[in-house]
Amino acid sequence: MNDKKGKDRKGLGRGLSALMADVNISAPDVTGEAPARATAETELPIELLRANPDQPRRQFDETHLESLTASVSEKGILQPLIVRPDPNSAGEYQIVAGERRWRAAQRARLHAVPVLIRELSDTEVLEVAIIENIQRADLNPVEEASGYRQLMDRFGHTQERLAEALGKSRSHIANMMRLLSLPEAALNYLRDGQLTAGHARALITSENPEKLAQKVVAEGLSVRETERLAKGPTPSAGATDTQRSPAPEKDADTRALEADLSATLGMKVTIDHSKTGPKGKLSIDYKDLDQLDDLCRLLSR
Repeated sequence: MNDKKGKDRKGLGRGLSALMADVNISAPDVTGEAPARATAETELPIELLRANPDQPRRQFDETHLESLTASVSEKGILQPLIVRPDPNSAGEYQIVAGERRWRAAQRARLHAVPVLIRELSDTEVLEVAIIENIQRADLNPVEEASGYRQLMDRFGHTQERLAEALGKSRSHIANMMRLLSLPEAALNYLRDGQLTAGHARALITSENPEKLAQKVVAEGLSVRETERLAKGPTPSAGATDTQRSPAPEKDADTRALEADLSATLGMKVTIDHSKTGPKGKLSIDYKDLDQLDDLCRLLSR
């Protein structure tokens, strides 16, 4: 097992509240602009700024970018970018938060942009980028959940700490992270908007979430209909009517415990009690070797 994640945590110099204070200069709207002008420390020529090569967000919605460009052309940039001295090029600066505003400023042919200059490590730059992306209104549920998972795995934040800093409830963060336990096919439906987060939460309790997800999408089922089907036995792929047998109903406490463990681990957890005594079986499904590595690291603490 490698110890890179542990090293990342040790390399973090500033607390989450300090980083949040920079990102939350003011609350941006859906276009990324703040409703009121925030005070910038200085302005920098636009040609001295460089995009962060490790920016976790690779795609920028063209419609939102056009809307932001129109706003920037009319009002200028209201929320300053956060930058740091470029570690690879003297006299230039790397964008930590605000790449969309920088792109819009280029399209609007601005010569300079307002900035806050911060001395941040590579690890802190990644953390700020993840936080900023989580705050975007256009994230799909999988992107949002993955952001929470990254902040917990890479930087050691707890659900409680994230909830307080990000202004979310702990249950919201836990419910979003539970979605990551779904099979990749179901997550793809969620990314594409063919399933809602409500549908996905219902799928988690299903015996065969991938099969049920296909049925929900094909038939356009509502969340309530999905919940009802998830409670009953779901046929496995290729099974015949004579092979299907109803699964025993689990009590609410067991389902809640499965949900909490799934959210904490980021993997699907199944608990099966024995009918003949107090013993039982706990199963953890991992998607790849990286998840197995994470699980072994947690269990060997």
